[in-house]
Amino acid sequence: MTLRFIAKDPATDGRDCPAAWVEDEAEEILFQGWKPTEETLAKCRDTGPIPETEAVVRIPFRMFPAIREACDVAERGRLR
Repeated sequence: MTLRFIAKDPATDGRDCPAAWVEDEAEEILFQGWKPTEETLAKCRDTGPIPETEAVVRIPFRMFPAIREACDVAERGRLR
């Protein structure tokens, strides 16, 4: 697995914070984020169940540049 680090949340301490990676072989983008509250999860489940193999994470808007970069990196990788 080739996991490429993109960025961490610029407004945090750089350790335990939202982050983004690109995994080229699986063609996936990975995100680390904060766990939502049970109330938020309940609202998410209004649209359907969340399987045990999936998770909901909270990502702040200030991470948009990192998300865009991860998308660009992933897209460029597919064009090679």
